[in-house]
Amino acid sequence: MTDQTPPLPEIDQPNRSALRNLSVVWLVPVLALAVALGIAWQAYSDRGTLIEIRFENGAGVTAGETTVRYRDVVIGTVEDVRFSPDLQTVIVEARVENEVLPFLDEDATFWVVRPEISTQGVSGLSTVVSGVFIEGAWDSRPESAMRSFDGRESPLFVLPGDEGRRITLNVSPGIQLQGGAPVTFRGIQVGRLEQPDLTEDGLSITVDAFIDAPHDQRITQASRFWDSSGFSVSFGADGLTLDVESLASLVTGGIEFDEVYSNGQPVEGDAVFEVYESEEAARASAFDVAPIGEVPVAVEFSNYIRGLVPGTQVVMANDQIGEVTAVTVQSVEIADGSKQRLVVDLVLDPGRMGFPIGTGAEEVYEYLAEQVADGLRARLSTAGLISSETRIEFAIDYDARPARFEVAADPYPVMPSIIVEQTNVNTTAEGVLERVAALPFEELLSQAIDTLASIEGLAGDPALRDVPEEVVALLTEARELVGGDETQAIPGEARAAVAELRGILAELREGGTIAALTSVIAQADEAMGPITEASAVLPEVMANLRALSETAAELEIEALITTANSVLASADAFISSEGMAEVPANLSASLVELEALVAELREADVVGSLNTTLASTSAAAEELPALVERTDAVLTRINTLVGAYGARSAFMGETMDVLREITTAARSIAQLARAIERNPSSLITGR
Repeated sequence: MTDQTPPLPEIDQPNRSALRNLSVVWLVPVLALAVALGIAWQAYSDRGTLIEIRFENGAGVTAGETTVRYRDVVIGTVEDVRFSPDLQTVIVEARVENEVLPFLDEDATFWVVRPEISTQGVSGLSTVVSGVFIEGAWDSRPESAMRSFDGRESPLFVLPGDEGRRITLNVSPGIQLQGGAPVTFRGIQVGRLEQPDLTEDGLSITVDAFIDAPHDQRITQASRFWDSSGFSVSFGADGLTLDVESLASLVTGGIEFDEVYSNGQPVEGDAVFEVYESEEAARASAFDVAPIGEVPVAVEFSNYIRGLVPGTQVVMANDQIGEVTAVTVQSVEIADGSKQRLVVDLVLDPGRMGFPIGTGAEEVYEYLAEQVADGLRARLSTAGLISSETRIEFAIDYDARPARFEVAADPYPVMPSIIVEQTNVNTTAEGVLERVAALPFEELLSQAIDTLASIEGLAGDPALRDVPEEVVALLTEARELVGGDETQAIPGEARAAVAELRGILAELREGGTIAALTSVIAQADEAMGPITEASAVLPEVMANLRALSETAAELEIEALITTANSVLASADAFISSEGMAEVPANLSASLVELEALVAELREADVVGSLNTTLASTSAAAEELPALVERTDAVLTRINTLVGAYGARSAFMGETMDVLREITTAARSIAQLARAIERNPSSLITGR
């Protein structure tokens, strides 16, 4: 029989929790690990973003030491400095804070701040202790962040975000400017210049100027800019004056602007202004014609000309019409080899030449071609007698050789030129010295000596020496005369005479003398009325008297007597002629007829009528002298009355002329009356 082992009883194992064996002690390393991971993540996230900045050199930049700053606040640290693959630039890797990363857009810029001594002063002194650092600048608008930037070698003169306005200035050659130079308005700095730069063609210089707000509102169409660098020296009544705008402008140059006329309109968009050499030139530009375009022209000269540089003026009739843009030397192949010639490129302004707006280059070229055919040439001249400034002048030369304006020349049409001998200060001084040497100094000196001798003789004349004493004596006598009692009494006597005259006038006024005088004048005016009426009749009376005198004067008594004698002689000759023998018969018949005629005359009492006429004529002749005397008396009274009326009046002049004519006529009548009185029968017989 076998023994069976009884099965073991099933024992249920208790369910043990995984956390049962977990000790609180394990929480310490777990928490430590969590803290470590948190610290690691915090350190990783706080270390910022890595950016690259490329510079031409990395002087002073050290990894782990050089900081990146914004407005002098550290925002990052340089982690690595290495070369680019081509070794042309230095790449600086810097880690910046994440909070500034959104602002690092395409406008952000960086440069290395080092200690520097320049004409603008000393900058970066803090880097002597702390070392160099990288300065950044950007605006305050967050945009898409960038990770790579090109650094600058010089500080940025205008920081992003600065309020104001940027304008472009065209600088004439010869004006020295530097970046950071001040821009002033009436002596106050209102902006600064950025770095000057050449244009694409390399012929001119432009520089951007930033005008701070609110002074940028002063930029108008009336604004003019000029170079304020250097100093000016003037000598006048106040002595020697040295004028320096500022020490900074003296060293680095500077620009000043102002409004040259009032009511200038604001400028819009990208404004471009010219920089003039002086304030005087800038203010004078207000009267210039606005440019309406540029027409390129070239001029060739056979030799080098000193002082001919870009910016040289081109004038015509003393008015600037353009300027020189370039001066180059070209080699020309000739038969004997090559020859150098000077080619000067010009730009002409049609507006300054008198052309209207819209004029093209073709019209200007046609005008120049016509003028060249008439003798227009380009030549060199100076701005003045003592000035060394060279300029190109377009002038007519009637003796110039025939030439033409080469419109098809490359690259610009060519203007023919002539060589004119320049009259400079040296030649002018030589001419002056030659004229001075030709002066007759010996003759002038001899005449001067003679003149001085004459003056000395005149001064030594005793009579001339006595003149002062005589003048003193004359003044003494005049003083005694003025201070005498009689002279001093003259004002009192004059006042007494005036008082007496006033008393007389008062007495005359009180006695009615003035009223009586007024009455007399009124009566005289009334008396002149009839005289005026009589004067109106006088011309007719004078005409009749003048006609009567002329008739009396025209009586040719002697001629009548001569004629009668001639008739008697003819009668005697007739009677003594041979034909008189036949007369008796005829005469008897005639006598019969004559007797009949006489009988008829007697019956008509013709003889009595004739005797009566002669008697009346004799009586009239006897009465004529008395009439003449009465006329003279009337004329005398009229003369007296007219003389009392006014001797210088126009009426008196006319009246006197009439009276003279009446007197002349009366004398003629008197002569006629005497002649008739002596021979009354002369009126009938004419003798």
